[in-house]
Amino acid sequence: MRLYGTQSIINNHLHIGGVSTKDLARTYGTPLYIMDEEEMRSRTRLFRENFIHERIETEVIYASKAFMTKAMAKLIKEENLSLDVVSGGELFTALAAGFPAEKIFFHGNNKSLEELVYAVHSGVGTIILDNEDEAERLRGILEEREKKQRVILRVNPGIEAHTHEYISTTKNDSKFGLSIFSADTVDLIKTLDADPVFDFRGIHCHIGSQIFEEESYFKAVEEMLGYVGNLKEKGIAIRELNLGGGFGVSYEEKDTPMVYENFLKALLEHVAGISEQMDLLPLKVLIEPGRAIVANAGTTLYEVGGTKTTYGGKKYVFVDGSMADHIRTVLYDATYTACLADRMEDPQEEVYTVTGKACESGDILVREAHLPVPEKGNLLAVFSTGAYHYSMASNYNRLRKPPVIFVRSGKSKVVVKRETYEDLIRNDQMEEY
Repeated sequence: MRLYGTQSIINNHLHIGGVSTKDLARTYGTPLYIMDEEEMRSRTRLFRENFIHERIETEVIYASKAFMTKAMAKLIKEENLSLDVVSGGELFTALAAGFPAEKIFFHGNNKSLEELVYAVHSGVGTIILDNEDEAERLRGILEEREKKQRVILRVNPGIEAHTHEYISTTKNDSKFGLSIFSADTVDLIKTLDADPVFDFRGIHCHIGSQIFEEESYFKAVEEMLGYVGNLKEKGIAIRELNLGGGFGVSYEEKDTPMVYENFLKALLEHVAGISEQMDLLPLKVLIEPGRAIVANAGTTLYEVGGTKTTYGGKKYVFVDGSMADHIRTVLYDATYTACLADRMEDPQEEVYTVTGKACESGDILVREAHLPVPEKGNLLAVFSTGAYHYSMASNYNRLRKPPVIFVRSGKSKVVVKRETYEDLIRNDQMEEY
């Protein structure tokens, strides 16, 4: 079984950050999101220290939609990365944590007027525009406030990345961005470049998520730089090229992510070579890792309630969580590795489907988990849940969201409290008409 970050096995028990999962369950209860702080910091440094080039300015931006709390924003600030937000809520969280507004990039395909006003008022460094309507909304705000705003336009290069259709984002019918093959996109770029309220910096693309093929990114570079060259011929200088994120991570033994130390350097060298050949320098290149920083740092811990073998022979193990805290399996048919955290070295005797307590037949957390025969009270850990688990958690069935803790160097701390029943009804009203 593949272990991640600071995970280790001591006396048949899983430890993370030098802390026993048995002790964590005893202290904080289950279900429980555990985040390996040292692993997250290590991954930020991997990207920051390898995404550098002697002839190209670079910037690494953490995509906060993968996992966002005040503690995470503080960590990203300390590790000297910039921050990508996609909503007013993510922006509010970042600012509440003291993250510098000038290092925030505001994404999204349909930012509301309220969100754009909030971003401008807060001094957000860069707004990534998705379409002409959004540009018009922002222009009105800027003209009223007599303020200039850095902007980048999201475009779609039509690259087909091999990933799940719901997270492939640059197909020609994608809801995100504007096609580089449309003359209307050039017209909008000309408008943005000429308008005095905009400090138009460049273009952005994001070809999808959970991508393992380096070639997809190299192809995106070629298409995007070709487009930069076409814009240059029309008198428009592109100073920043944001290549997005989507870098794949390991969820199972068979997964083979890119070796990022090699890939990042090769990607920048590819950019530099083409840019020099086409006389496009100086050019700043940006990327937006999210999942690649936090996914393997996360482990979700559950308590086993029992097992069941159906008449058809299917074996289930029940845990005290559900699809409400682990939605990606049913949403994307995602696969995960699970283990009994308090019986790590026991023989894996059976294949079980891990299911939760939600009133849904589709409430599946792990479709095939190779486990010792589970017993009531055992702890079951699901690996690589740091990205899009806490972020996508819900209160379906009025279930309470689990707490989030950070572990590091033998210590643990709460960064998000466990919800209470009172939290569930906090916004309910019973007023009469």
